[in-house]
Amino acid sequence: MILNEKNLSAIGASLPIPKYKRSTLKTGIVHIGVGGFHRSHQAFYLHRLIQENTESDWGICGVGLREADRNMFNVLNRQDGLYTLITQHPNGTTENEIIGSISEYLLAVDTPQEVIEKMAHPNTKIVSLTITEGGYNFNATTGEFNFENPDVRHELAHPEEPKTVYGYLTSALRKRRSNSLPPFTIMSCDNIQHNGTIARKMLLAFAKKQDSELADWIEKEVAFPNSMVDRITPVTTQEVISDLKDVHNLEDQWPVVCEPFIQWVVEDNFSNGRPPLEKVGVQFVSDVTPYEKMKIRLLNAGHSVLGIPGAIHGHLTINDCINDKVFAVFMRHFMDEEVTPILGEIEGIDIEKYKDTLTERFSNPNIKDGVSRICSESSAKLPKFLIPTIEENLKTRGQIKCATFILAAWCYYSDMGKNENGLSLEIIDSQKEQLQKAANRTEANWTAFLNLQDIFGKLTDSQRFVSEYTTAVQLIYKRKNIRALMKELLGSSF
Repeated sequence: MILNEKNLSAIGASLPIPKYKRSTLKTGIVHIGVGGFHRSHQAFYLHRLIQENTESDWGICGVGLREADRNMFNVLNRQDGLYTLITQHPNGTTENEIIGSISEYLLAVDTPQEVIEKMAHPNTKIVSLTITEGGYNFNATTGEFNFENPDVRHELAHPEEPKTVYGYLTSALRKRRSNSLPPFTIMSCDNIQHNGTIARKMLLAFAKKQDSELADWIEKEVAFPNSMVDRITPVTTQEVISDLKDVHNLEDQWPVVCEPFIQWVVEDNFSNGRPPLEKVGVQFVSDVTPYEKMKIRLLNAGHSVLGIPGAIHGHLTINDCINDKVFAVFMRHFMDEEVTPILGEIEGIDIEKYKDTLTERFSNPNIKDGVSRICSESSAKLPKFLIPTIEENLKTRGQIKCATFILAAWCYYSDMGKNENGLSLEIIDSQKEQLQKAANRTEANWTAFLNLQDIFGKLTDSQRFVSEYTTAVQLIYKRKNIRALMKELLGSSF
């Protein structure tokens, strides 16, 4: 049975379906960048809100800006915006539910004016984003807006022909301003620290070049709440699609798989109203910074702490790593001794329970999060997730052994290109060549890898860090047994 509105009642005989009348939903949110994460997270929260509280003003219109979004456009339109959310629990049980909060989907490359009109419509209160870090168009070194982007240059010269998210946002906001409508809130849901602040900085930089009066209005009137989002959502596989057909006789061309854990913390700062998502577990706060720091330093860094040595040892998935006692104890020691002391108290969060939950999440055998994915783009991840913890602990004389060991392991990983079983490592990183060149010089100069200043900054100014790193990297290269070294480093913890 094909998943669509026509077949929904029949599908409801075996699976939970939307109880609400989807045809009466108003589009309160336009979301740019509909992928797996948006559908497992924000769209799921809105579905629950509408399902449980009859909040019909908060339907979602999805938008794809690029030609690469055409497949999602085709699938969601064929399925009337419906899709199956497959929640996979650590004990092996699976829950399937049909989600109905996405009521329409537009492809901007086909109908740019329709997208602008949808954002400018009085019913639209929020434009939300999951466009990945690259979509924010900032220079990774300077943090400033990249005006050399050809699409940006085009839309600055031709404001009526938007191509990037900034062209669409300014076009829609200009139309709202001219129609004396309040602006929509711009809400980033990307996994970037201070995502709202970055969205604001980039949009204002663009708008000041294109239309300075509009930029002044945006600066005064538009809210950009920061938010922290969390739910592990692996890539959908053909096996998942086939299982739905075999078990439920349901043809869904793009279901979403996720873990049961879900979290969303948002600053309560909106231009034009918001959905009452606190009714379904979203936490609204005045400042999201402590929650961002907690997630980045524990979850995101925890992934790297498992993944980099895991790749060297030969583990294929994160659950393989965490089910190895040495790796599990090493990660928990890093979290307890190096991260927790610099986090402080966080309102509404029990840090010990949060860390316990991370261990449980990472061990979920159904969420086969590949080590190669976790290790990808480490040159962008580690300066945000791991290195700041070392820097803070150097200032406070806290522990740095585990985090420093991971940086040394990353050097070895970048250099060898093979795991300890002799199998090739799939290294995915925009700085792959620079990393390999620096790592290749390690045995001639044990600190050569640290000369990548864009990554390591001023860490080499610390004699304590350099000494710890040198000891770790020498042992890794000479012993070639990452697991044994991790166990030795922990000492009495075993």
